Amino acid sequence: MRFIYTFLFYLILPLVLLRLLWRGLRARAYWQRWLERFGFFPPLLVQQSVWIHAVSMGEVQAAVPLIKALQSRFSSILVTTMTPTGSQRVREIFGDSVLHVYLPYDLPGSVSRFLRRTQPCLLILMETELWPNLLFACQQRKIPVILANARLSAPSTAGYKRIAGLTQQMLGSVAAVAAQTEVDAARFIELGIDKTKVHVTGSIKFDSRLPANFSEKAKVLRRQWGIERPVWIAASTHDGEEELVLNAFSQLKLEIRNLLLLLVPRHPERFNRVAALCQQRGFILARRSKGDVNTKTEIYLGDTMGDLPLLYAAGDVAFVGGSLVPIGGHNLLEPAAVGLPVIMGPYTFECEEICRRLLEAEAAQRVSNTEQLVQAVKKYLTDTKLQQETGEKGRLFVQRNQGALERLLGIIISVFNSCDKLK
Repeated sequence: MRFIYTFLFYLILPLVLLRLLWRGLRARAYWQRWLERFGFFPPLLVQQSVWIHAVSMGEVQAAVPLIKALQSRFSSILVTTMTPTGSQRVREIFGDSVLHVYLPYDLPGSVSRFLRRTQPCLLILMETELWPNLLFACQQRKIPVILANARLSAPSTAGYKRIAGLTQQMLGSVAAVAAQTEVDAARFIELGIDKTKVHVTGSIKFDSRLPANFSEKAKVLRRQWGIERPVWIAASTHDGEEELVLNAFSQLKLEIRNLLLLLVPRHPERFNRVAALCQQRGFILARRSKGDVNTKTEIYLGDTMGDLPLLYAAGDVAFVGGSLVPIGGHNLLEPAAVGLPVIMGPYTFECEEICRRLLEAEAAQRVSNTEQLVQAVKKYLTDTKLQQETGEKGRLFVQRNQGALERLLGIIISVFNSCDKLK
């Protein structure tokens, strides 16, 4: 089945490259570093690195505590991504303290070239990135593979079941799975992986640490906007979602006239389009990238990379996107960690367990349409006591569930020490 998969990959490769060209029309970085995507780059001077793959910015952000912890234990860390935003975030946070290139496309030649040039001793795949040729090549070279912070949604599980033979081959080459929840662990076992390899560690997103001066930076932002203004943040929004958010904002402004909306689209290539949409609707817009905010601003567009945690800290209530449209939802823990009531839509299949537990903790609310979104935001903004109590429940929920990072590190060290190649 791997050969069939490879043959099909070669067939669709022209379409993959056309997609890169198309995405480059909005984000020029997609037109750069193509050779890396086929495993062509100068051999790394440092070999036997611990290798972490985080596909995009969200996974990179989740991996930051892990990478920093590994840097204190290992001399060389290699981080790969697949998107320019992920690459940019790696460079912003770690600079030259880690090695970094793009992960190549999952073609035998590209993967072989990559491994010859990097010579890693261990691969840690963030979330669930299963690539047949990559996993096969690591198995052939006796490079142990760990799935870290691993999760499996119900739709993904169904998809892997449809290619059961290939899925079992891939999972057979995995040394350990550090699953986020019991539900995720059960799904991995259901797909055929040896249950002795599966461990429930929790999500390392619980272990993210905010800088010491974070609170003061958030207060500075609030003073720029007008310190008494209520602030609603709608973050990680997708195409089709901003329209719904703006509809809700228009209704809320009728009752809460000085309301400020922080709008943070998920993908940077959409920043200009979302800005244009806000202006077409007649709102007074300020963009973080231009620093042109004032007290008359109605919508503050978060169009810079890596600032979402700070913007959450400066808000009063948060809506987390990818959930009013069928994307599956995004990180609900970031706003909860800074004490914000969390609102999400009906589509949360990519984070269903965290969503369920936040709802049980009475730290979040689910809505299904614009009208319910309006009522939920208004409820928290007009009832300060409820807002604070709900936010505190979320903050305590995050605090109680910390410790996943240490459990994951224990698995990594155990696999590293038991690897025959390293003895």
